[in-house]
Amino acid sequence: MSETAGKCIVVWIVSDGKPGHVNQSLGLAEALARAVPTAIHTLPAQPALRAGLAWLLRRPLAQGLPAPDLILGAGHATHLTLLAARRAHGGRTVVLMKPSLPRRCFDLCVVPRHDGAEADARTLISEGALNRIQPALDADPAQGLILVGGPSAHFAWDSAAISAQIDSLVEHTPGTRWTLASSRRTPADFVSYWSASSGLDLVPHTATSADWLPAQFARCGTVWVTPDSASMVYEAVTAGAAVGVFDLRANAGSRVARAVEQLAHDGRVTRLANWRATGTLRRATPPLAEAQRCAHWILEWLRNNRREN
Repeated sequence: MSETAGKCIVVWIVSDGKPGHVNQSLGLAEALARAVPTAIHTLPAQPALRAGLAWLLRRPLAQGLPAPDLILGAGHATHLTLLAARRAHGGRTVVLMKPSLPRRCFDLCVVPRHDGAEADARTLISEGALNRIQPALDADPAQGLILVGGPSAHFAWDSAAISAQIDSLVEHTPGTRWTLASSRRTPADFVSYWSASSGLDLVPHTATSADWLPAQFARCGTVWVTPDSASMVYEAVTAGAAVGVFDLRANAGSRVARAVEQLAHDGRVTRLANWRATGTLRRATPPLAEAQRCAHWILEWLRNNRREN
């Protein structure tokens, strides 16, 4: 295996086809590539029965690819393919979540803090899900971005309340040019309301590409997010923006609500009530760099746990 700096490591990403999960794996793979020479390949997760048979029979899952040093996956549907790929091709498995299988099935686990796992020699606890965002060097604080989610299991969605909060924000920030982006979960009534507004630029999620949001983080120094959109909160903090979080009533026991509250407690984001009281939006310094931290942890683990395949 090529597990030392100076040699190219081969990373396979097992994809379940969900952009959020693939984004996590790519964020880690790209962070590895910034640290050491890395070749990145993607293969699809197999249906559970097919992946189980592949594991049992040591059946190869990829033809023409170099043997992997690391096999990454996020999402429950990737678990069996990760294990089958390791058994047939070698390499070390890294699962980017609290897995549905016992953690000992995998070589390494990177688990967001809000998933409630305990760190150990093979488990790293991350602040939120990993992402591909890099710190913005020239973001303009007068360029503002509003990111809106929608109904979720973690918060009681209220279109009228969020619209009122955005109205107040725009009214009290006359020097900021605001762009509002919806998501797949954003209710139609909310989008219709803001389509008729001239106070900001509305960009529906259907009009964006995979590169649109990173480009916005690169130019917008001020970002407000609804708390149900936890992944976007963490992306904004990773970009180094001054981040505000709108108010929604959290559902009892919500792990996402706890994660957002922890960010506020740590001074990385500002709750709406605090912004109204002080007029100040805090910028986390330094920005989160969780993908980079996890990449260095994995590389150090590999150096200390070399083996021949």
